[in-house]
Amino acid sequence: MTADTDRFHRLRWWGLAAISLGVALIIMDATIVAVATPNIVSALDLTTTQVQWIQEVYTLVFAALLMVWGTMSDRIGRRRLLVIGLVIFVGASILCAFAPNGTWLIAARAIQGVGGSMILPTTLALLNATFRGAERGIAFAVWGSTIGSMAAVGPVLGGWLTTAFSWHWAFWINLPFGILVIIGVLACVAESRQRETGRFTDWVGAAASVLGFGMLVFALIEGRSYGWWEATDSAPVSLGGFSIIPVLFVLAVIVLGALVLRERSRVAAGRSVLLDVTLFRIPTFANGNVTALTVSLGEFGLILSLPLWFQYVLGMDALQAGLALLPLAVGSFVASGAVRPLSRYLSPVRMVRLGIALEIISLAVMAILIRPDSTAWVTGVPLFFYGIGVGFATAQLTQLILVDVPLDKSGQASSTQSTARQVGSALGIAILGTALFSTLRAGTEARLADQIAAEPGVAKLVDGVSDSAGALIAGLAGNPATAAIADAAREALTQGVSVAAWIAVGALCVGLLTTIPLGRRAAHEPARSSAHSDVSGAAKGGSADGVAP
Repeated sequence: MTADTDRFHRLRWWGLAAISLGVALIIMDATIVAVATPNIVSALDLTTTQVQWIQEVYTLVFAALLMVWGTMSDRIGRRRLLVIGLVIFVGASILCAFAPNGTWLIAARAIQGVGGSMILPTTLALLNATFRGAERGIAFAVWGSTIGSMAAVGPVLGGWLTTAFSWHWAFWINLPFGILVIIGVLACVAESRQRETGRFTDWVGAAASVLGFGMLVFALIEGRSYGWWEATDSAPVSLGGFSIIPVLFVLAVIVLGALVLRERSRVAAGRSVLLDVTLFRIPTFANGNVTALTVSLGEFGLILSLPLWFQYVLGMDALQAGLALLPLAVGSFVASGAVRPLSRYLSPVRMVRLGIALEIISLAVMAILIRPDSTAWVTGVPLFFYGIGVGFATAQLTQLILVDVPLDKSGQASSTQSTARQVGSALGIAILGTALFSTLRAGTEARLADQIAAEPGVAKLVDGVSDSAGALIAGLAGNPATAAIADAAREALTQGVSVAAWIAVGALCVGLLTTIPLGRRAAHEPARSSAHSDVSGAAKGGSADGVAP
């Protein structure tokens, strides 16, 4: 064991902290920006289209590039690519903070997406290469709980920054945290990469991956705006009255299908590939990715709808809504601390099932209990147990997906499961968002049917409530002439949150069923192939971690 290897082994838990903070950075940024958006709109005088693309361009670029960077990290070094991603992300955050107009901000957010797509898969690959046995379970628990808790802490921090300072701090906050992560990663995390890489030549596969996943995620995100079949009145582009969304779905399937066939052919010929499709012969990897996609779809039921309900139905401001989500973060932290003692009694797959079951029960309880006159206490207890469920399910599922993957393919395996989660999240936004806002419109119209028939002008107000996702409710409530419309909209939005929660429950039930094949895996962790990885004794228990000198 070299002196450097011994040092990195001793500092591995500090390295875990740095890696987890790196993940927290990209999760926190997305939620902070969402909270700061109203202030940004006012300051930069943004159009509706620009507001939409501030969030969506980041998600689109992020999801489209995950596969490419995961594979490249195996070749050029996972720690190196993580640091490059952090530098790009922080630099783009500075550009965002200085944005004088919407076009500048959208371009900077796209660059942020590039950096974020480098960060997520490399953090997973580094954890997979650094930790072994029970320590790996703890490491992934911390990583997973960080994602769940930051999704809840981000709105609180964003509400405070925008209220106490300005929207610029939604981006400036990334600078000190980013520098801290870079220093921590360089000081405490060993480099890890594939030993015998050869020259990467599958640029056609890389382009097909970006194009295919880009079209798929774009279609899922924009389906409600463009129309799922017939073009909406506001659709920027249409095909003779029909939406372009079905065309994009078909093209995405064709491109991604061709990519799989191409990669299979190149693997058989022993040529460089973007994705080694033989990974899907590993049962835990193949089945785990299906579970990850399905569970991600269900988990977005809460994060998408509850902040709207807190603000537009209960009348909270952004900071109060963020505080109302804190029980989720607390639950996630509790889960990370409970993993080690529970691992003595529960296998990882049983912990995943326990986590998903807690999510299902929590969402069902919330869907039953919430009312337009509820308080945040009604959601607090279910959110706490939901957070525990997310902490158990997210981290342990990631561990199961990667546990049998050869170390020299950790990067592309990590990016594949990250892509599965991103597609699942986009699918969740599409399905649950459509259910939420369709119920808002239909429910409000049904409750005001008599008024709409007597006063056609009421229909325009209902359209305004729906188009603003409920933001007009407060203004309508303040006017006695329109207070009844606000009450109807509150009831309809509450119903929409409940409907979205029940759909999420259904998706999570499917996700729970998909864990059945994972339970057939042998209880012990098999020997892992490291023949093509640099070997280090960083794990003193005698395991190879693919650490390069």
